[in-house]
Amino acid sequence: MDHKQVATDVIKAIGADNIVAAAHCATRLRLVLKDDEAIDQKALDNNDGVKGTFKTNGQYQVIIGPGDVNNVYDELIKQTGLKEVSTEDLKQIAAKNQKFNPVMAFIKLLSDIFVPIIPALVAGGLLMALDNVLVSQGLFGPKSVVQMFPAIKGLEGMVNVMSAAPYVFLPILVGVSGAKRFGANQFLGAVVGMMMTAPALAEGGAWHLFGFTVNIQSYTGQVIPALAAVWILSIFEKWFHKKLPSAVDFTFTPLLSVILAGFITFIVVGPVMKELSDLITNGIVWLYSTLGFVGTGIFGAIYSPIVLTGLHQSFPAIETQLVTAYKSGTGYGDFIFVVASMANVAQGAATTAVYFLTKNEKMKGLSSSAAVSALLGITEPALFGVNLKLKFPFFCALIGSATAATLAGLFHVIAASMGSAGFIGFLSIGAKSVPFYLLCELVSFVVAFTITFLYGKTHNHLVNPVVEVADAVDATTQANEAVATVASANQPSSEAAKTETLGAPVSGTAEDLSQVNDEVFSQKMMGDGAAIVPSDGTIVAPADGEITVAYATKHAYGLTSTDGAEILIHIGLDTVNLKGDHFTSNVAQGQKVKKGDVLGTVDLDAVKAAGYDTTTMIVITNTANYSAVKQLADGTVQAGDDLIAVVGKN
Repeated sequence: MDHKQVATDVIKAIGADNIVAAAHCATRLRLVLKDDEAIDQKALDNNDGVKGTFKTNGQYQVIIGPGDVNNVYDELIKQTGLKEVSTEDLKQIAAKNQKFNPVMAFIKLLSDIFVPIIPALVAGGLLMALDNVLVSQGLFGPKSVVQMFPAIKGLEGMVNVMSAAPYVFLPILVGVSGAKRFGANQFLGAVVGMMMTAPALAEGGAWHLFGFTVNIQSYTGQVIPALAAVWILSIFEKWFHKKLPSAVDFTFTPLLSVILAGFITFIVVGPVMKELSDLITNGIVWLYSTLGFVGTGIFGAIYSPIVLTGLHQSFPAIETQLVTAYKSGTGYGDFIFVVASMANVAQGAATTAVYFLTKNEKMKGLSSSAAVSALLGITEPALFGVNLKLKFPFFCALIGSATAATLAGLFHVIAASMGSAGFIGFLSIGAKSVPFYLLCELVSFVVAFTITFLYGKTHNHLVNPVVEVADAVDATTQANEAVATVASANQPSSEAAKTETLGAPVSGTAEDLSQVNDEVFSQKMMGDGAAIVPSDGTIVAPADGEITVAYATKHAYGLTSTDGAEILIHIGLDTVNLKGDHFTSNVAQGQKVKKGDVLGTVDLDAVKAAGYDTTTMIVITNTANYSAVKQLADGTVQAGDDLIAVVGKN
């Protein structure tokens, strides 16, 4: 590599006067810039010396690669006259220049929590659509399928129960995923969710505590109260881990954390969120009754943002009342369902546009399935997996939703029953309104798709593969440095395509890599593999081979097996920030190891107490050299147990 030329090219593409400060790490240049819009992104993307770029936490980072980045950095300093600074100094400079966006931070938080539970929501949503087909009258005749074929009534009942489960017990799913995001014990998070959906709460009534009366209410289907509860749990758990002696920590930290979080949830969080939910509901009804089609247009513009909060889960209670009043001739009908359908179709249309815009195969796959789900009425995969990640499709969809909802209000389109809020939602619409409903759905799709596609075409860098990766690593820049180093240091070779079995590097609970709360790993951007939630802190070699990278921070290891598998073992998320604290390492770069040899150790309790997720990833960074990478074990595993099979190409 011509280091001087690469430095010159980078400076030219970014602008010498545009660079505020510069530092470097093992693989990349880290820059704080005055104006990100001034970058010639195309020039950097086409530069052979630049392996990628992304922006995170106020830093614009240019991936050069190990062994070269320090020389390119030296040339950049010479040519710009900038003062050399450390990565820590650069963080402080970036923090001063960076404007905190609480809305985007909250969206990122919701995305981190919801992405892992999307499969459960998709399954429930599609089962709801199936149930709707079975019980809707007028679809295949004057009677429903169940009425025409009574023998399948039991089947419909089972489908109904299965479809409702993920939504009724949503606080449990949120509790598990939220606990992982907040650094709490996932099983304690599940306990909090179970408390909030306990059948006894549905009976209502009140608790009398020390002269105070606490109303009893269930939180089935609620998101925000569950999020608040598990966040409170995480605060208490971390505090007790730090304060209690190890002799009593194991017993009393879970007890005290759960009981205190429970009291606060039932006494404060629940009632406050119920009041907030009621205010939103009353405001929605007022919009329709007072403002008519203008009100539905406003509602259409804000419906998807409401979905982000989970407060739309309270709408069915209102819709039931609206449908009952309509059937008795005393109400407006279910306008909420109509607006929801327009919003869902708009988000699906925007996601469809992303499918045609992106060149990234993973994003294509995700956007295609998420679009279908949204068009059928389930938008979480589209919202959290695609549109919010890229940002602009989400807002383009709001325009399509508002436009279609305005037309629906103008035509007085209403639903006579509840159902799946998407293209098949016409089954729930009053017969006279069906043609107008379908017209509005078409308008919603066309407007959202067109705006998203045109904007994406003129801002192609927003959907190209480099920036998609950048968005995914927003909260994991430091942790991914290990991945980038291994990926660049270990170039694929045809000899690596041999079939072999790799062992678990640590004891614990094995899970699919897609469940990891870090999209670089969960979307397998650096390769396929597996993840383990560790129960023991001893890290062992998964195969015979050679240590290719041994990090000073001791949180990750790179290893090439004797049969050619290039393996990254990454202990925890963002644990590079601990700078080696709570880790030990027994190996050095170039050292030969045997399967089962101890590479190092980690104090899991200390890492958790510091607020870090200890999930350990084992990634095959040369996955492309194999015909398949298969996870062999799920659930409890011991270090050394068969975990992954890498299948060679014939």
